[in-house]
Amino acid sequence: MFNRTSLQAAAALVSISLVTGCGVFSDSESAGDQRIVIGTTSSPTTLDPAAAWDNSWELFRNVFQTLVAFPTGSTTPQSDAADCKFTDTSSRVFECKLVEGLTFSNGHKLDAEAVKYSIERIRTINHKGGPNGMLGSLDKIDTVGDRTVVFRLNKSDATFPFVLATPAMSLVDPAEYPADKLRKDGKIMGSGPYVLDSYTEREKAELTKNPTYKGFADRKNGGVTIRYFDDSEAMVTALRKDEIDATYRGLTADEVVALQEDKPENKGLQIVESTGADIRYLVFNTQDESVAKLPVRKAIAQIVDRDELVSKVYQGTAEPLYSMVPKGIAAHTTKFFDRFGTPSKEKAERILRKGGITETVELDFWYTTDRYGSSTAAEFAELKRQLEESGLFKVTLHGKPWKEFQAGYQKGEYPVFGRGWFPDFPDPDNFVAPFVGKENVLGTPYESSRITNELLPKSRRESDRGTVTDEFVEAQEIMVGDVRLLPLWQGKLYIAAGEDIGGGERALDPQTVMQVWELSRRASW
Repeated sequence: MFNRTSLQAAAALVSISLVTGCGVFSDSESAGDQRIVIGTTSSPTTLDPAAAWDNSWELFRNVFQTLVAFPTGSTTPQSDAADCKFTDTSSRVFECKLVEGLTFSNGHKLDAEAVKYSIERIRTINHKGGPNGMLGSLDKIDTVGDRTVVFRLNKSDATFPFVLATPAMSLVDPAEYPADKLRKDGKIMGSGPYVLDSYTEREKAELTKNPTYKGFADRKNGGVTIRYFDDSEAMVTALRKDEIDATYRGLTADEVVALQEDKPENKGLQIVESTGADIRYLVFNTQDESVAKLPVRKAIAQIVDRDELVSKVYQGTAEPLYSMVPKGIAAHTTKFFDRFGTPSKEKAERILRKGGITETVELDFWYTTDRYGSSTAAEFAELKRQLEESGLFKVTLHGKPWKEFQAGYQKGEYPVFGRGWFPDFPDPDNFVAPFVGKENVLGTPYESSRITNELLPKSRRESDRGTVTDEFVEAQEIMVGDVRLLPLWQGKLYIAAGEDIGGGERALDPQTVMQVWELSRRASW
């Protein structure tokens, strides 16, 4: 996803207690009536799903329903508003039968026509930066009676259920949402676990239980207040003052480390850690002569020390990454380590000399100053240090705010630049397909006919995603050989909470979208 992480993350979550002693859940009735206050720096950019391909999903997941979704612990899309399956052998006809008696929270009927309306308005509006690009394989939608929806695809695409499971495909009430334009009244109407009672932009969202909800979510609280903070420092202060119960998204590495320390200000707090699927990587624009030669890119890959980068800049809150498909996602490999081994100036120099390059290579590295956190500048300073310390490279750093940075790389202006990727769905396809082809999300054409014309189409014919590992392992081998992208690290996710808050270890789905219904308050001994 452009702005917006693991398949098995929920099973790998570890709760790290910062205090001695423990608590127990209160009885189910009182626990279910308690209200939880969550703080985050990830505020929605829109309240209309037709415009959202970003962190707005976090609110949507809790207010809207999708046909299928990722309940905690699931690795493939499961039933939410409907039971769905491919009805052919080529993964081109996907049929969904709605749960009987579904309604939106205003009492209006949620039927097959409402589903068709919800998806088709995304294509009709085609909002810039919106999720229409996720529906490239959709040909048309048919309805059969009130409860059956049939999606007919223009090509085999076994990842289509994963697309439908994203909050971008939230189901909306046709009476509340215009067919050809975005809703602008600042309200939300869905059929999800909660109702949005009130919303103040960049300040607060108030959620209460939806009494007509029919779905998989087992709501363990009586409602949730989400407070939006402009910076993480204010959020951590609010947590320590007991003004909020938990934090989600936005903690810096320094703050995570500080919260893990045995200090008086951390009394009564806990950190819940999980392996995320968000990744960071370098992009090489081979239309620029400075990195057009493969030996230059290989030499950079040979020098970059991910362990040192993660240790110095991220203090253990991230992990080294050696393939574009991160740990926790099927088909993850360590291809870059297998090919280049440990960092070596000597090997890098031999690569350059064998390629006829004898002079110091001058490079321009670009990064965004306000997209991925305050550590990005330090990360690029460390990359510069590593490369220049080898004596083989001279690196000039450039930082720009996201809006300008994005416009620049989409125009192909940057020789080398840093990007982050938060996946749309937990499948290896989403870590390979977006980056290859003449038209890709990076603005720098990367054509590989073997990947785009053979491996991806073959993998998309297989609805059993466990059988496509070989295709993506080969795709990653090709990507390592080309060194058009250089994976750097994979993030970890942290929820900081009061010790009386339970459920943090279950509150992140495989897209690492917060499922607030899992959080509850527990009583002390």
